[in-house]
Amino acid sequence: MSLNRFEPASVLSPEEMAQVRARSDLKGLWCVFHAWAVIGLSMALYAVWPNPLTFIAAVVLIGSRQLGLAILMHDAAHGVLMRTHWLNEWVGQWLCAYPTMGEMIAYRHYHLVHHRRTQQADDPDLGLSAKFPITRESFRRKMVRDLTGQTGFKQRKAQFLRSLGQPGMTFSQRTKFFWDRIGRQYLVQLILLALMTAFGKPHYFLMFWVLPNITWHMAITRVRNIAEHAMVPDNNDVFRNARTTYATWPVRALVAPYWVNYHVDHHLMFYVPCYNLPKLHRLLLEKGLGPKMEIQPGYVAMLKLATSKPPRPMAAAA
Repeated sequence: MSLNRFEPASVLSPEEMAQVRARSDLKGLWCVFHAWAVIGLSMALYAVWPNPLTFIAAVVLIGSRQLGLAILMHDAAHGVLMRTHWLNEWVGQWLCAYPTMGEMIAYRHYHLVHHRRTQQADDPDLGLSAKFPITRESFRRKMVRDLTGQTGFKQRKAQFLRSLGQPGMTFSQRTKFFWDRIGRQYLVQLILLALMTAFGKPHYFLMFWVLPNITWHMAITRVRNIAEHAMVPDNNDVFRNARTTYATWPVRALVAPYWVNYHVDHHLMFYVPCYNLPKLHRLLLEKGLGPKMEIQPGYVAMLKLATSKPPRPMAAAA
């Protein structure tokens, strides 16, 4: 079955289209700087006041900004984070993708298929949403695995093993294969370790980079994936096969950074930079399109919907 289409020019004026499509090097760079500044300040918070509370706060804040870097990489993959092309590509790779063990170009090819075929049988992201609803107990088990680092460790291990090459490769072939697949990501990890060592805190690399990446970052990435497409009302309606979830500022800070919650808006006009999505959302509401869009009032409501499968009944006693 084919997807219906949305023609923005039939709803938005040329001036409104220009406003929401406007890309800015300054805004894009500010978003990336903000993410790294929060990461650095979170480490500094623990360095100045080392205690369990500041440790947990740092892990959560850094994990949220690691997701933030992945979100900004996503915008760069769409070519809209920056106005200047070479800057968009370099920042998207070296300051957003590689630090979080991603690769923007490969992601770009994969992700654009998701936009063309959203929630269809050949959508490469369909596996993230097709299994819902699940039970609350199943969701709790998944979150425990995420928050204890089991999911993150498994993913990083698999990523590393896939990068070692194929049987029969020579050492030089394996080396090139590893570099092409994941070498730059590991180089950036070494740079981060060197920077923390220069500040006299080499152990912070494990405490405040690796640990947040395989715990909080994993947990909120799961929540993000659920929010975007799980349990949408109509897989063939572009207004209803993705979801916008309203978020308060604490939720934006800890779970949904850089306007990632405006996801149906992003799918309607994927060439709009993330920093313009709130304006696009307001315009769509003003045009009377709100009732057509899949919108949830918050992440709690969204998770209740996604975990609405009844528990399996206990087997009757003999």
